[in-house]
Amino acid sequence: MASSVSRRQWLAGAAIAAGAAASPPAAAAERTKPMFRYSLNTSTIRGQKLSVIDEVEIAAKAGYHAIEPWTRELQQFVDGGGSLKDLGKRIRDHGMTVESAIGFAEWIVDDDVRRKKGLEQARRDMDMVLQIGGSRLAAPPFGATDRSDIPLMRIAERYRTLLTLGDQSGVVPQVEMWGFSKTLSRLSEVAMVAVETGHPKACVLPDVYHFYKGGSSFGGLKLMGSAAISVFHMNDYPADPPPAKITDAQRVYPGDGVAPLTQILSDLHRIGFQGVLSLELFNPEYWKQDATLVAKTGLEKMKSVVEKALATIEK
Repeated sequence: MASSVSRRQWLAGAAIAAGAAASPPAAAAERTKPMFRYSLNTSTIRGQKLSVIDEVEIAAKAGYHAIEPWTRELQQFVDGGGSLKDLGKRIRDHGMTVESAIGFAEWIVDDDVRRKKGLEQARRDMDMVLQIGGSRLAAPPFGATDRSDIPLMRIAERYRTLLTLGDQSGVVPQVEMWGFSKTLSRLSEVAMVAVETGHPKACVLPDVYHFYKGGSSFGGLKLMGSAAISVFHMNDYPADPPPAKITDAQRVYPGDGVAPLTQILSDLHRIGFQGVLSLELFNPEYWKQDATLVAKTGLEKMKSVVEKALATIEK
């Protein structure tokens, strides 16, 4: 790939972004209500050790629009004799979609052999996601979390390779920020990687917790375009511990922490985001509770923070 996007591509992108930012009042008035949909990331009830079929039933019963499974559990389902196409039909019969799935392929690593195996894994993961009717796959910096010496331009080249693989499969990989990683821990880093691919489907997968953990400014969301984000991981975090010490296990329900969720949701709305808010928690205290109760509580709390943000937007 070229070392950078062309001047013409850059100006075209800038014009699109400027147009979105400078929408006239009439156009803004037409979209006063955020068109958010809600998804359940299965990590939220992972500790209850349910089957993926049970998780689908729980998500549907709780009232979610979508479910975000992990490819590891899809593989486990297949290994146990399950049919992914039947699983996809079950999801659709409940009126839900699979907007994203979570994978862990080593697409980013320097080692050529490992990276080749990682791309093979990504291809298998994409096939599983496609079979259940999914359209996107998370692409975190798995395998390179302890590295800070991989140039972003090199990562962009590797992400473009992954996107090309996605073109062949029909599933879009989303470059995901991981705040605890030494690679791609900030929104600015994943945004640069996405931009420098020059690929029309390049996109990022942000997360409230990872903004805090990695030290990114939430205000950076205002600089993103509507096509840059299709799925946003929702959660919250307490005032203590600080970013350096907080862990995934301390994520809490949206609204139960100190994250500036009203600002985040308002900014997502302003950039034209009409995608999916996916509840992703890893809290062991929630894993001790009834899974349906956890799913319902999470959805109610997501809707509550959205309504609060909506009230701010409409003022």
